[in-house]
Amino acid sequence: MRAVALLIVPLMLSACAPDFTQMPTSPAQWEARQQAIERREAERRRLCALMNKDSDRYRRDCNRPGDPD
Repeated sequence: MRAVALLIVPLMLSACAPDFTQMPTSPAQWEARQQAIERREAERRRLCALMNKDSDRYRRDCNRPGDPD
């Protein structure tokens, strides 16, 4: 039983580790990544502007710490 636990614990911990192989390595890749993040955020803000501000979906999807009310 102890041997099984010793085999399972490292596997469980490795599943929680971040995957650094997907990180950009060149300045152009970093810029493309940043632009993609900015596009997603702009789209989120655009959709939130169209939503009913009293809805559960608005509270769930649109409230971010630091966003103006």
